[in-house]
Amino acid sequence: MVNFMKILSFGEIIWDIYENERFIGGAPLNFAAHTVRRGAETYMLSAIGCDALGKMAKEQLRGMGIRTDYLSETEKPTGRCLVTLDNDGVPKYEVIQGVAYEAIPLPTTLKEQEFSVLAFGSLALRTADNREIVEKIINEKICKTTYCDLNLRAPFYTCETVRFCLERANILKLSEDEFFYVKNSLQIKEEQIQAVCRAIVAALPNLEILVVTFGEKGSCAYAKKNQQFVTMESESVNVVSTVGAGDSFGAAFLTEYLQGKDLQACLRAGTKLSAYVVAHKAAVPD
Repeated sequence: MVNFMKILSFGEIIWDIYENERFIGGAPLNFAAHTVRRGAETYMLSAIGCDALGKMAKEQLRGMGIRTDYLSETEKPTGRCLVTLDNDGVPKYEVIQGVAYEAIPLPTTLKEQEFSVLAFGSLALRTADNREIVEKIINEKICKTTYCDLNLRAPFYTCETVRFCLERANILKLSEDEFFYVKNSLQIKEEQIQAVCRAIVAALPNLEILVVTFGEKGSCAYAKKNQQFVTMESESVNVVSTVGAGDSFGAAFLTEYLQGKDLQACLRAGTKLSAYVVAHKAAVPD
């Protein structure tokens, strides 16, 4: 029997390097850490280098309770990202290329497992090797459903990468900018938010639930099954950094959803957790 909270998080492990400090990060890792804190058994499918940052990354993951059974060590260096924050705490990223997570090996023992969810985003899927791995996992039905947080990071995505994500997501989470990017890429003419959500879901046959976060303007979710549309206001908070806010929102939403909660409860959980996260500098604060 499949553990309904057994999650496989695929993608980048990156050290976020600030001016005077560094934090372990990467959207799939942040997401994984928050799902573990919410009771999930979460495995990271990624790659690190045989270097000091790789060793520290593995120790950090284990300290967070993330399973490292499918964490590979390769000859390429561990992922890094240079981060600067503006006066509003909004980050600017300089993603270093030629790193380990760009070619994540597929462990042979993974086929022996069953997961409730495969979670992924667009950054690691900019390489054909990683897209092929995700495709194999989906085709071999190792996971019951797929969750995609699109997480676009210019210039590290293409129309091909975005289309790959959209066509394979059963649950899709978008930021405000990504929402309008997808709207335009699918040539949707509607303007009202609910109508756009309905049109996006209708245009993507595999998509069952769409979640959109609008920052301080709140969030919404739309379900294909019963055509339900719900909204949630944001919480007022002193913003320190928005790094990891979307990852925490998605983790809370998904774990509530896996426990059978309604869309309103799922949005409420995402709102509360992300409000806590943006009040801290770390993406996974203590």
